Amino acid sequence: MKKTALVIMAAGVGSRFGNGIKQLAPVGPNGEIIMDYSIRDALEAGFNKIVFIIRKDLEEEFRSTIGARVSQIAEVAYAFQEIDDLPEGFVKPQERTKPWGTGHAVICADSVLAEPFAVINADDYYGKEAYVKVHDYLVQEQPEDGKLHICMAGFRLGNTLSDNGSVTRGVCHIEDGQLTGVTETHNIFKTEGGAEAREDDGTVQPLDVKSLVSMNMWGLTPAFMETLKNGFVDFLSSIKPGDIKKEYLLPELIDRLIQSKEAQVDVLETKDSWFGVTYQEDKETVIRAFQELTDAGVYPNGLYE
Repeated sequence: MKKTALVIMAAGVGSRFGNGIKQLAPVGPNGEIIMDYSIRDALEAGFNKIVFIIRKDLEEEFRSTIGARVSQIAEVAYAFQEIDDLPEGFVKPQERTKPWGTGHAVICADSVLAEPFAVINADDYYGKEAYVKVHDYLVQEQPEDGKLHICMAGFRLGNTLSDNGSVTRGVCHIEDGQLTGVTETHNIFKTEGGAEAREDDGTVQPLDVKSLVSMNMWGLTPAFMETLKNGFVDFLSSIKPGDIKKEYLLPELIDRLIQSKEAQVDVLETKDSWFGVTYQEDKETVIRAFQELTDAGVYPNGLYE
């Protein structure tokens, strides 16, 4: 069986969730966290290695909680995203406190990755279908045409909204099953009739709830890692003095690779519902959802029993 890894980006602590580490918030009937379900779904789909990208100060808590559980059923590796971990010749601006973004997070896992891998957010539940589709894509042979061949799980917008506030989503533009671009759309609200994006000037743009959006679930390859590292050097070189919040983001790099025809991104549609803890109020909704999935037999009552 071809080896594949699931890379979980868990270095950030969401400010909108309030105090505490939202990635470790219990939501399952037996205290499971969202990552427990993601890992179970990934292992069932065929992934056989789990990589946690965390901050060094979270290591002890991660290892003693989810790390200890997962290490009993799968190979586990840790990577550490630190703000001062930069390529040779670059130094973190003294006033910068914001992490460098998802692109930098994945680069930090380079030393523990040698196989095709999927990337997900730690605090998002993606459902089972996406893992199967991404895994099957990663173990297939891809054309040797000089392009990077990667994939993205596409979720229907209507299945990714919060009842408790606005969300930001990357609305996908697709032709013949391939991603041609992503429009980062902010302030998307759920409405009685569907969804809409609200601009600061008061204008409203209705959105098609069936359109596909990116939830930062990508299927990538070791060859992509080299492109990612080279792109980070370019990113750091382009930062202007005083710009202390600009981030190196996976979707933005991938969009540039598409436009330059260096990459082909296949969109794998999933009809599963996404949910996550964006706001503190979302937690109760997520707890109910996992209880319903357990009652329906989708998951056993006790993931590790």
